[in-house]
Amino acid sequence: MDNILTRRSIRKFRSNHVTDEDIEKILRAAMSAPSAANKQPWEFIVIKDRKILDKIPEFHPYAKMAREASIAIVVCGDTRRSDDRGFWIQDCAAASQNILLAANSLGLGSVWCGVYPKEDLTDKFKELFNLPKEVYPVSFIPIGYPNEEKPPSERFDEDKIHNDKW
Repeated sequence: MDNILTRRSIRKFRSNHVTDEDIEKILRAAMSAPSAANKQPWEFIVIKDRKILDKIPEFHPYAKMAREASIAIVVCGDTRRSDDRGFWIQDCAAASQNILLAANSLGLGSVWCGVYPKEDLTDKFKELFNLPKEVYPVSFIPIGYPNEEKPPSERFDEDKIHNDKW
């Protein structure tokens, strides 16, 4: 519970290097996410190249922190590995959340920058990463060692709980 309740969106990073071992742990957590009909439609692009990390804020208005991040992960959904119900989006969202939680558990900071379904962003990511037409970028997640501290955010709200009916 502590890992879940202390996870915060981190937008300021130190220049420390994120190890390949930690990246693998994060991706293992991502791939442990629940998946409708176990289709596992996710694919991951790990970005370490500083030129690419610096390019994304040029077209993604909420990704300025990528310029300070050590790495980033683009979570993509391959619609060829999904059924006609469209649950690939939820599967990729669950994988994205696992990335955030895994990063937090390793002492890293991260922030979820949405991509899909914003067509302009989706098109730019598809072009930059040469994605097949059936593959959609769902989220862009900069990761690094935090250069800011944020206390846990209390979001529990009893008024949002409905028992047995609305």
